[in-house]
Amino acid sequence: MSASTNALQDELLITKPTLSVSFRLLLGLYAIIPLCLLLQLADNWFWQGQLKQALPSSPNHFLLFQILFGTPHIIASTIVLVSNKDYLSHYRRKLLLMTAAIAIFFGIGSLFIPYRVLYVMVASWTVYHVLRQQHGIARGLCRLPNRAFQLLLWLSIFAGVFIYIGIFMKNRLDIEQVEWLKHVVSGLCISLVCASVLYQRNCPTVFSKCFLWGNTFLILSSFYFYLNQYYFLAILIPRLVHDATAYIFYVTHDYNKHRQQPQNPLYRYAAKIHLPIFLVLPLLSFALTYLLQSYGDQTISLISRTLFDTDIHKAVTLGLFGYLALMHYYTEAFTWKQDSPYRQFIAFKK
Repeated sequence: MSASTNALQDELLITKPTLSVSFRLLLGLYAIIPLCLLLQLADNWFWQGQLKQALPSSPNHFLLFQILFGTPHIIASTIVLVSNKDYLSHYRRKLLLMTAAIAIFFGIGSLFIPYRVLYVMVASWTVYHVLRQQHGIARGLCRLPNRAFQLLLWLSIFAGVFIYIGIFMKNRLDIEQVEWLKHVVSGLCISLVCASVLYQRNCPTVFSKCFLWGNTFLILSSFYFYLNQYYFLAILIPRLVHDATAYIFYVTHDYNKHRQQPQNPLYRYAAKIHLPIFLVLPLLSFALTYLLQSYGDQTISLISRTLFDTDIHKAVTLGLFGYLALMHYYTEAFTWKQDSPYRQFIAFKK
């Protein structure tokens, strides 16, 4: 998700939510950074690099990682949107237009646009989505002027995109390209640190400075692990912080919206079986991710062979998940803004 927090102090919301998003909890998620650093140091000092050898080159190579991170929060955001008729009606036009745009661009455009260009475009959008969320949340606390906010955000995004490309396209890059990439990211990281030092003076409290530096260290830690070839950890850190943050918003929203009177069939059924509101969205999104990830492609392939004598490959893991991810990046840019119907069910506290 991506939250605009320019008016975080204005918490006199219409429905007076009883549950608030805790900034301390959000900041606590950044503890994954020192934990991963300790793990890497232990691997170097005591385990002779065995952990490094055991970890895959990408978290996506672990089925368990795919089930726990990335896809579940995308499915969760989709459920929040489509299970509430008022939201679906409010955003119907935008959803239809974006669906058509995705179909045209990736359906027709993929015939002419080189794979690498498409990959870099999607990777850039992914990194932008992840970092825009974290910087957007911190912005209200840090009270950064727009120029400072944009500089920190875009330095982080450009560095993140190059790190992402360095990890996921490492087998397609030659030695010179890899070295060039490392030099570019080094320069961006140095600039990011300098900008963080300069603009931390705008932060009114130590707590807000910690948030500012937390976002800076998201990039620095990923680059550090990339340089040391701990690719799994380099991706795990921003992925965990981003996904966990999103779930905190989703669950808080659903609790406040449905706690007194369930507003959709999903929560009415959950109330009948006495399933706590806190568990509904996580359980459903993780279960759907597991079923679709494990059996979706095989099921679609079997149906297509039986009915049409044609084998459709990766219809779910590439087609459906790809579509949902792109729609997620698009919708989360406006569904959590201050004037969004979502926001009447969100409040904040330290």
